[in-house]
Amino acid sequence: MLDQVVLLAAVTVLGLLEQAYFSLQVIYARRKYSVSPPATTGPPEFERIFRAQANCSEYFPIFVFSLWLAGVFFSQVLAVVFGLLYLYGRFRYFHGYAESSKGRLEPLYFSAKMQWVLIALAGLGVICTLTQVYLGLDLLHTFSHVLGLTEHT
Repeated sequence: MLDQVVLLAAVTVLGLLEQAYFSLQVIYARRKYSVSPPATTGPPEFERIFRAQANCSEYFPIFVFSLWLAGVFFSQVLAVVFGLLYLYGRFRYFHGYAESSKGRLEPLYFSAKMQWVLIALAGLGVICTLTQVYLGLDLLHTFSHVLGLTEHT
């Protein structure tokens, strides 16, 4: 069982480290711009860093759930690939937003697309598993066959 989820766990740990990095950037920005907690306003440079971190934190639970559901019920490899792309997009988003509010847009759209792919894979995987367990229909195998990904059996 562990070999079936070890890649998902590795991407999750990488995501946690990324979240910790974003949080540390807010701490450094607080010191640099003299913004003491609990204040969340200050110079625009601080506010962009603060908002980038908050936004990334707000979406992290959605990312983790969709990553694991897609990996367990659809494909660990595909979930890992799109999960890594999502984390890369979020890293670019954070640094783009720290530079300027417009700098966040391209990476935001990119990471949102990766997130929606994970959600779609998760949903499709769960639906296919439900139909296999309760209706005896192996939709994943059928889809793979129709797409030419498996040989005719």
